Amino acid sequence: MPNRLIESNSPYLLQHAENPVDWYPWGEEALQRARQEDKPIFLSIGYAACHWCHVMAHESFEDDETARIMNQYFINIKVDREERPDLDSIYMDAVVAMTGSGGWPMSVFLTPEGKPFYGGTYFPPSVRFNLPSFRDVLLRVARAWEDEKGKIRQAANQITEQVLSVPMRLAAGRDISPALLDQAAVRLAQTYDWKHGGWGSAPKFPQPMAIDFLLRRASRGDNFAFEIATHALKSMAKGGMYDLIGGGFSRYSTDNNWLVPHFEKMLYDNAQLARVYLHAYLLTQEKRFLQICEETVRFVMREMTHPSGGFYSSLDADTNGEEGSYYLWSYDELNQALRDPFDKRLLLTAYGVSEHGNFDGKNLLQLVDDEDKIAAAIGLSLDVFQDRLEKIHASLLRLREERSRPGLDDKVLVSWNCLMVVVLCDVYRYIGGEDSLLLAMRNLKFILDHMLIGDQLKRSWRNGRVSQNAFLEDYASLILALISMYQVDPDPAWYLAAEQLVNSMIDRFYDPDGGFFDTSGIEDPLIVRPKEIQDNALPSGNSLAVTALLQFSALSGRTEVRRMAEEVLVSVSELVIRYPLSFANWLCAMDAAVNPGCEIAVLGDRNNPLTQELVKTVWSMYRPYAVLAVSDFPPPPGSPLLLLNRSLVNELPTAYVCRSFVCKQPVNSPDELIRQLDDILSDDHTRISITGQ
Repeated sequence: MPNRLIESNSPYLLQHAENPVDWYPWGEEALQRARQEDKPIFLSIGYAACHWCHVMAHESFEDDETARIMNQYFINIKVDREERPDLDSIYMDAVVAMTGSGGWPMSVFLTPEGKPFYGGTYFPPSVRFNLPSFRDVLLRVARAWEDEKGKIRQAANQITEQVLSVPMRLAAGRDISPALLDQAAVRLAQTYDWKHGGWGSAPKFPQPMAIDFLLRRASRGDNFAFEIATHALKSMAKGGMYDLIGGGFSRYSTDNNWLVPHFEKMLYDNAQLARVYLHAYLLTQEKRFLQICEETVRFVMREMTHPSGGFYSSLDADTNGEEGSYYLWSYDELNQALRDPFDKRLLLTAYGVSEHGNFDGKNLLQLVDDEDKIAAAIGLSLDVFQDRLEKIHASLLRLREERSRPGLDDKVLVSWNCLMVVVLCDVYRYIGGEDSLLLAMRNLKFILDHMLIGDQLKRSWRNGRVSQNAFLEDYASLILALISMYQVDPDPAWYLAAEQLVNSMIDRFYDPDGGFFDTSGIEDPLIVRPKEIQDNALPSGNSLAVTALLQFSALSGRTEVRRMAEEVLVSVSELVIRYPLSFANWLCAMDAAVNPGCEIAVLGDRNNPLTQELVKTVWSMYRPYAVLAVSDFPPPPGSPLLLLNRSLVNELPTAYVCRSFVCKQPVNSPDELIRQLDDILSDDHTRISITGQ
């Protein structure tokens, strides 16, 4: 018989709707019952693509005896962390404080008031991995609640007060200077793994935000940052964690060599990584970087896009209960798939394919060396080698698509979708291709039509139903996506939508004591109102908000918005410089603030070839510090301040290059425009320091 989760819209909660556990979704009904019956709460937080969540569900939540214990002694609540990042953040902080580590599934025991007193992650059904059995944990907690309820409540109050209240006020920082950012870059260099690429040891995460910060520096001539960023990208591009057959990246690598991934594929990882590979291509013109970007975008279009335009959240790590089986190849499968003897030799040489395999007796495809070296060993030019390999990949993809597919989490989340929109806009502005623009435009229209209800943005959509008021990260990401769209499709409606959301974001989330809250305060009552500042796999809501305010101020001229962003940057500066890998999106925001780029206004008939050439000139190279507004003349109502009160020169399409709304001589010539843009890029005297005064 289904439990209460059957009414949920989350694929993760629906996975547990047939459990014998008397699950509740998070909400007042469950919390009120816990208070009325004075029972502790067992809170389980996970997500649909999580392998160990599936394992614990099968071992414990589907077990009748375990469920009986849970139902007898606890009020049991299931939460999809992707729909409720606020709850995930609060209780993850508590679990890390209590145990020294965290992860998913997250298992937390709460007082009836929602305050945590004990927790962990995965618990096995019997003692193993130096972990107690889940049943033992349940019975011990139940007994402790019966015998020592007062002590437990006291401990829960202390955890709530001492641990969870820490992020409520951002600490005083220090002034931000170019030298401070140089220090952060040095720290990233000192901890870089030159042997394998990336940072840290297994499990190794791809760190796209840190790479993007280094690429920004590379665009200003930092050759060492360039070497680190491109080395990291090349290391990951060899395969394993990157799906050479179908495109797209898995969540992380379980080894140091980027070979064996945790096989789930998340939309947010692929959006961020596609973007940095594009930026690396723009700096290097290396075909492989662009290929990775394009293959990743095609993967999202093919496997993670709703017919109406929304992007799905993730692909599961498991297929029919077996982790990674969709991506593995036996030697015989590969031998039969390729009839051409030369293709077989190429595959064997390029990937080291063998009968015993490189993972559980099967083969994960990863290049054994750099492509140019493999091509030379086979006797092919690099271009011919790459073309032939692409055809082999296409054949293997067709064969793989006949297999049972991994599970799909088909909910649409605003912030994750908007990360993908920004990538698509970047692809269009720098590379071209109407498909990218149309896909981005369709996605934004989907969000605005289906997930913005009046003036209230919703976070999640699935099967025609929206749920959960949006969080700071959703508002900030949508602002950034709208600004990106406005720069490639200069319809004032995009800008006006961004302006409305900026005002809403400040009204709903800004904290006069510093920074932004993650929640608007109108959600169900929480034990604290979270304010996450650390960047994790996703940029924090605060770093996204600051980035959005900086970009919006460059279009709107609203100095109070920029000042708000600068104050938040100063308040976190100490942490950002000390722990750059954990605050990498903050580094990108600081870099944008300290190295002010340029605002470019182009006015003239948008169908005029000269207007189009001026726009093309702006995006003829990677310009992370540029903000562009384009308009027919005169600009229509609703246009940003950057376009207003300007005239055409010689009655021709005209470009204005400005910094902080102080503009150079307007020009009609693409050659003059490129000269002015190059002058601004090379003028290091324009780098500024930001103070907290």
